[in-house]
Amino acid sequence: MPPESVSLPAAGTLAKPTDAAERSRTRARAVRRRVLTVNGTRLLVLVVFLGVWEWFSRTGVIDPFNFSMPSQIWDQITTWIMHGTAQGSLGEQVWTTLQEAVYGWVIGVATGVLLGIALGRVRFLADVFGPYVKVLNAMPRIVLAPIFLIWFGLGPASKVASAVVLVFFPVFFNAFQGAREVDRNLVSNARILGASNRKVTFQVVIPSATSWIFTSLHVSFGFALIGAIVGEYIGATKGLGLMVSTAQGTFNSAGVYAAMVILAVVALIAEGLLTFLEKRLFRWKPADPGAR
Repeated sequence: MPPESVSLPAAGTLAKPTDAAERSRTRARAVRRRVLTVNGTRLLVLVVFLGVWEWFSRTGVIDPFNFSMPSQIWDQITTWIMHGTAQGSLGEQVWTTLQEAVYGWVIGVATGVLLGIALGRVRFLADVFGPYVKVLNAMPRIVLAPIFLIWFGLGPASKVASAVVLVFFPVFFNAFQGAREVDRNLVSNARILGASNRKVTFQVVIPSATSWIFTSLHVSFGFALIGAIVGEYIGATKGLGLMVSTAQGTFNSAGVYAAMVILAVVALIAEGLLTFLEKRLFRWKPADPGAR
């Protein structure tokens, strides 16, 4: 009998894993190059902006009394770090504002999510309370800060209340829309399987609305900081808003900008934490093609 023929793999078969690995390494290198390019460009833009600002102030193109300059702002921040502020240590002022913003943010997010889901799920509640929510949303909520100051005094409660009213509405409307945009087929399938209204809400509606809610969280924490700062600016015993008010009262433009820089750093850190948490919770989501 003739010897059995041995079939050999096609020429391209053995190369497939190698090709896939090479493509993966190529994509990884492209991502790293893009990250370095983006971060380098960001740093370059910041350096150019600060350099032009410093140069214009020193040459008199802009009035340094009104616009200050980056070097003076840095000196002011260094002085606050080393010697404290008129209201106490810098860390205490930042911590006070951050506490007020976080408390207001948590309360505003909780109430916004609960009421948004409730009105999104129960049409009767939406029909009854919808006009009131729209009227309250149309009000300029910043002007409520003096009223809260009268009600709750100079303590943190008035600042927390200001943060709550700014946070509540964006979270509420996103939660409401997320509850309304749930795939009706998912709800119908859950009901066919015998799920009660409670189970449909907690196992279908809320998970589906989570991406809507997280979208509002990034914006809402900035609103919480604004509410706390405005409340402190109007009347407080400590906090970054009081530092801004004090610097403005003494015509210290460097102090005003320095407090704004510190506030921006706090906001960026909070934004980074929220982004990290969102990525951890939504690891199942595909990557954004536009981010590559």
